Amino acid sequence: MNIRLLLTAALIAAGLHAGDAATAFERMKSLAGEWEGNTKTGKAHLTWEVVSGGNAVLERESADGMPTMITVYYVDGDRLLLTHYCMAGNEPRIQARHFDPATGELKFEFLDAANLASPRDGHMHDATLRLIDHDHVASAWEFYQDGKPKFSESFEYTRIH
Repeated sequence: MNIRLLLTAALIAAGLHAGDAATAFERMKSLAGEWEGNTKTGKAHLTWEVVSGGNAVLERESADGMPTMITVYYVDGDRLLLTHYCMAGNEPRIQARHFDPATGELKFEFLDAANLASPRDGHMHDATLRLIDHDHVASAWEFYQDGKPKFSESFEYTRIH
């Protein structure tokens, strides 16, 4: 195998292609506003806000029967990362690994976490956002415990402001 193929394979394994992180982040910024969705337990509400001089997108999630959680999306070099401040008491960092501009699908995979005593402890592990159009977005989050998926949560939201 030649060196160019090896480097390409390494870049793909590392995450998004050069430029995709910035492109995906610009799409994330377009989500700024208020959103609402229905869940198994009732209404869910999201607020996305562009903060820190345009360098981060703050997501505030609240739902019936659930404490408010915050997720911050940001570009770090050529990587698009999120840090999720979870009601489980830990803060996983999850890195975007794939972005399809045509479908708006943005897949994140676990990188590491603060306040996680062991990787076997319960934590959000993977996330997928689908930026459907200006007024619709879907998300799916996967919670891991004991080194394997324990449950998944999927949401669909509509922009209300």
